[in-house]
Amino acid sequence: MAKQFTASSYILRLLSAFTLVCATYNPLEPWSYYEWAIAPALHDFSLFTPLQGLLGVVLLIGWAILIRATSRSLGFVGILLGGALCAMTIWVLVDQGWVSLGGNDVFAWVIIIAISALLGTGLSWSHIRRRISGQLDVDDIDGD
Repeated sequence: MAKQFTASSYILRLLSAFTLVCATYNPLEPWSYYEWAIAPALHDFSLFTPLQGLLGVVLLIGWAILIRATSRSLGFVGILLGGALCAMTIWVLVDQGWVSLGGNDVFAWVIIIAISALLGTGLSWSHIRRRISGQLDVDDIDGD
């Protein structure tokens, strides 16, 4: 039987998604793969090292796992609705003047948090749906 789903396990999934997104890109230069490996290689590919390539593949594996889990649990409509919820929330934040679309890092962080929330919720959605509806997924049934 699977371990009990709790708020802390949901937060752990959110933090895992946030870590992957921030490791890929974040405004705190140079603490992201983009600033460390991609941006310099765009100007001079000879600066791209095998270590950067290896870590890029590790990040791609992480993205593949999160995107696959999210797409399987939320489906196309769920991802569309989750994306719409994130977009509308950002619109409200901008409309209320809490976030500016100008060239500051705050807007980048809002986008990072939105993507992380969508991926983290996708990782947890089967557990959340089971809690709400009481229905099990086929993957939840133990086989003999």
